[in-house]
Amino acid sequence: MLIALRMEIVMTQSTELDTRPIAFVKAQWHADIVDRAQVGFEAETAVLWKSQVSVNVIAVPGAFEIPLMAQMLAKTGRFQAVVGAAFVVDGGIYRHDFVESTVVDALMRVQLDTGVPVFSVVLTPHQYQETADHNRFFLEHFEKKGAEAARACRSLLETRHVVRTENP
Repeated sequence: MLIALRMEIVMTQSTELDTRPIAFVKAQWHADIVDRAQVGFEAETAVLWKSQVSVNVIAVPGAFEIPLMAQMLAKTGRFQAVVGAAFVVDGGIYRHDFVESTVVDALMRVQLDTGVPVFSVVLTPHQYQETADHNRFFLEHFEKKGAEAARACRSLLETRHVVRTENP
């Protein structure tokens, strides 16, 4: 309990946070929906970092390509974090849940192997049909998830900064 309180106090006083950009890797399948995650992420990032951190957007063909690109970007050292965004749906041809879990597992591996935080907005709905109602719901949902990813990113980067500062 004391450690959490101490970290909270230090985090709010810290002014030396990393200002390197954040990479946002997005799949192009269902781009209209996935783009909303980018909108939510960029808007929330601008607020949380007071526009001092930029977001570099990289488009890849599909969800399966996100982990490789995330790894390549993380290894450059130019980015303080990487975010992956995709909408993986059941198209009735292959196991969409396999794709989603493979991608998320690989993103976890990237962050563990590189030490660069990686965040996921790779989402798989239980049901999706290309109807106006479903599209409206997922457009709004992805924007919310993008903003949530920005908040998670900021929180983890602040905590990492505290841990590094107190444990050189």
